[in-house]
Amino acid sequence: MTVKVRRLATSATDFEAEFQRLQHWSAETDAAIEARVAEIIADVRARGDAALLELTARYDGVQAASMADLEIGADDLRAALQAITPAQRSALEAAAARVRGYHERQREAACRSWSYRDADGTLLGQKVTPLDRVGIYVPGGKAAYPSSVLMNAIPAQVAGVREIVMVVPTPRGERNALVLAAAHVAGVHRVFTLGGAQAVAALAWGTATVPRVDKITGPGNAYVASAKRRVFGQVGIDMIAGPSEILVLADGSTPADWVAMDLFSQAEHDELAQSILLSPDAGYLDAVQEAIDRLLPAMPRRDVIRASLVGRGALIHTRSMEEACEISNRIAPEHLEVSSRDPQRWEPLLRHAGAIFLGAYTSESLGDYCAGPNHVLPTSGTARFSSPLGVYDFVKRSSLIEVSAAGAQVLGPIAAELAHGEGLQAHARAAEMRCESAAAAPLPTPHG
Repeated sequence: MTVKVRRLATSATDFEAEFQRLQHWSAETDAAIEARVAEIIADVRARGDAALLELTARYDGVQAASMADLEIGADDLRAALQAITPAQRSALEAAAARVRGYHERQREAACRSWSYRDADGTLLGQKVTPLDRVGIYVPGGKAAYPSSVLMNAIPAQVAGVREIVMVVPTPRGERNALVLAAAHVAGVHRVFTLGGAQAVAALAWGTATVPRVDKITGPGNAYVASAKRRVFGQVGIDMIAGPSEILVLADGSTPADWVAMDLFSQAEHDELAQSILLSPDAGYLDAVQEAIDRLLPAMPRRDVIRASLVGRGALIHTRSMEEACEISNRIAPEHLEVSSRDPQRWEPLLRHAGAIFLGAYTSESLGDYCAGPNHVLPTSGTARFSSPLGVYDFVKRSSLIEVSAAGAQVLGPIAAELAHGEGLQAHARAAEMRCESAAAAPLPTPHG
């Protein structure tokens, strides 16, 4: 089976034009999807639970007499954990422990409150507090994603979020025990078998049964992405995810079969996923192409993989590994593998990537499931300015300011001068009055 993966060379005169075509992907949502999502959101806002019951019957084929039939209780989650195989339970708990350990370190490093006092006694600082309630969207339908449960719920739990509400579609009423077991292991508080734009709308505005949340995280299809875009502002969101991506930088030292399978690992997600290999070794690119042709027939999702590789994949011959790193920074991929003898040599040159996997043994799939760092990553070049999902997405920062009487004498004239310059006299007088008061006499003690 021959797979015609696009072959480019940076030395070719038409490289830039071909490279631009390779990168092109329209993030614009289909107008029909946008219109339908707007209707669904409006319906859920207007009719609440009644709309959710009708839409779940229509899109998921689940006939429920009441919303109680669409909520999965804590006992059912515990039962799901007992129902899966011992091997699955062991793997789930081991992955959860690693993900939790990583995010606990993240909390210690970046999510702490702090304060200090100036010489005049003014206190300045930052207060970090968790969100009260978050909603996590877990995809269903074509596949089950217990790993997505862990990656969204555990950092929220580590951050100290009081309530985690999970929504997951269950087409034809089929509930996946591994997904529900993951919800129990990850500390999810409530689970509703809802999906699509209607689930996002329910989380954003709340209904009689589904509680309103402060932020929605987790990937979904085009309808979910459109709905998240529309509800942003009413609630927070993590990101608008595009197709999955992998970029491999290879010096030719990693077995070609390994790299071919790594390219497959993203291509199998869907036809729009992107898998790219950069290498200064033309012979190695030939070897990977041969491995692709040889290994693909054994893949259960070979049709999806083939469509992805032919439509959006590429094998790119670079002049050097340094140039490969430069091109990687231009792409800013979701997943970046540095498959070389000395990955630490190249890592400092890499500025933009959702996650960087160093060395031949570090397959991207390990990061997807159990390495520890989060697998919810920026796509479509947004790694230039955004980051993986983490504990910091489930907390917010409040500034702390306590100005002393002496501090008011220092800061007041500065604020007043700038406020007068902006034509905001009340601002200026508010600062000046405190200067005058502090200069005249201390404030009286409040009555107890």
